[in-house]
Amino acid sequence: MSLLSIIVPCYNEEENVSFFYMELMKVQEFFANKEIEMEILYVDDGSCDGTVSEVKKIREKDERVHLISFSRNFGKEAAMFAGLENAKGDYLVLMDVDLQDPPALLPEMFAHLEEGYDSVATRRVSRKGEPPVRSFFARMFYRLMKKISKTEIMDGARDYRLMTRQMVDAILSMREYNRFTKGIFGWVGFRTKWLEYENIERAKGETKWNFWKLFLYSMDGITAFSTMPLMLASIVGVLFCVIAFLLILFIIVRKMLFGDPVSGWPSLVCIILMTSGVQFFCTGILGQYLAKTYMEVKKRPIYLIREKL
Repeated sequence: MSLLSIIVPCYNEEENVSFFYMELMKVQEFFANKEIEMEILYVDDGSCDGTVSEVKKIREKDERVHLISFSRNFGKEAAMFAGLENAKGDYLVLMDVDLQDPPALLPEMFAHLEEGYDSVATRRVSRKGEPPVRSFFARMFYRLMKKISKTEIMDGARDYRLMTRQMVDAILSMREYNRFTKGIFGWVGFRTKWLEYENIERAKGETKWNFWKLFLYSMDGITAFSTMPLMLASIVGVLFCVIAFLLILFIIVRKMLFGDPVSGWPSLVCIILMTSGVQFFCTGILGQYLAKTYMEVKKRPIYLIREKL
């Protein structure tokens, strides 16, 4: 029989662990009829609540349930990588435990794999229930990525994705420390079928992603899959050099023709502040790439396991 590995990253999701398991069991008959066994791999990302205890309770009743618990919080990207690296399935699926990734879609997703696709990905066609400001900036991020990156990153794409072992092995070959999985999915390629569905709110609890965390995550995506900001810094530098040269010519001609002395220290201060701001901005862009390089060359592990069942 084939094996389907269901990878479920968790961080302080004590309320949702059991609820997710019960919803998942509603589709087990479908896979049993396909002669596909299931394993459920909960990856605890250093939770501070009773997430691990809840997973262990389920494991006592169902040996198909496995647990990986980190030594601390390493982030969702590390949790997804750990799940993919430790799962043994012929087919693997990433799912959120809060049920925003509905298990009811799994039969349809697997049907598309049988058609010959290497992965079946999901994307939201609406952001109902999200704060308007966050939704606006999310849409702007995806539009920006389409313009500055050659890697396909779909607007509204979720991490909810069913993949073949071949595609997962390709993803695991990319062992970079600063991970942006949505971009990695697009970079490795393979035939992908997209499924669209309306946004579903969390079953219980509150999201762990605030605006600041999403902003930092978007910066990771931009620096990981585009060098356009570096090009932008170079263009801005050249532009300001041209403007400065033209202003010098203007001042010389004005003095020669009209004898008008150059005056106005307030305007001079404004120009100095503006050019200094642009310099710091460009230096900051360079610093972001340098910081990512610094973390990569250290070769630190992506995650550390405290407990594994």
